[in-house]
Amino acid sequence: MAKRPGAESALSRGAVGAVLTFVGECALLLAESLRRLIARPFEAAETLSQMAFIGLNSVPIVALTTFASGAVLALYSSELLVRYGASSLAGAAIGLAVTREIAPVLAGIMVAARAGSAMAAQIGTMAVSEQIDALRSLNVNPVSYLVVPRLIAAVVTLPMLCLVGVYAGVTGGFLVSVYRGGVPEGAFWTSIRQWVESGDLFKGMVKTVAFGAIIAVVAAQQGLRSREGAVGVGRATTNTVVISMVLIYVANYFLTALLFTGR
Repeated sequence: MAKRPGAESALSRGAVGAVLTFVGECALLLAESLRRLIARPFEAAETLSQMAFIGLNSVPIVALTTFASGAVLALYSSELLVRYGASSLAGAAIGLAVTREIAPVLAGIMVAARAGSAMAAQIGTMAVSEQIDALRSLNVNPVSYLVVPRLIAAVVTLPMLCLVGVYAGVTGGFLVSVYRGGVPEGAFWTSIRQWVESGDLFKGMVKTVAFGAIIAVVAAQQGLRSREGAVGVGRATTNTVVISMVLIYVANYFLTALLFTGR
């Protein structure tokens, strides 16, 4: 049975309204968090705890995924470059791809999947169990106590994870290029020194600052609006991972266009 035009129009309006509500809530939450950055009391202990949770505990998974991605990239590119006599460019191709795209994006994706989901679940559980209302009754601002430490931790630790990913990805690419692809070791490192600049690494790390803000704000927004008990917490967790990943890829396009094009 065909849907009535009125029903389709209502669904469209509902979808647009949901998107606008999400954007508005995230914008207000980010603005409030930035305002609370300089407000007292500053939750130093919670901030350090979140840095350890988001940053330190994510090092193994970021290193492993970027190492594997660099190795796979080298598996394809080194054989082709050697075949056409361009093995001297193998290091440059892997170095630029890892520093500009692979390490920043994978660091953001891994943190969104591992830490973003956990942040949404933690805040969502507090919301449905009325612990956030209890904080307000004790004159503790939920944004200062829950959101600001996670925002600071994500923004500070994501660039460090990106740096870890760069070293791991280049190492994986080096091992596969040299010991499987037949690229001379000296030519690999020489091409990296010639083509990969410190600005490439720095701009890749700048990307992750935006990714960290996206993850923290989305996780907090979804957690704070959780309802309906365990079902609502599960929905908030799933939404956080999906929305964060989509926004990271969208933001990555615009940041790449802004930082790297025209060179």
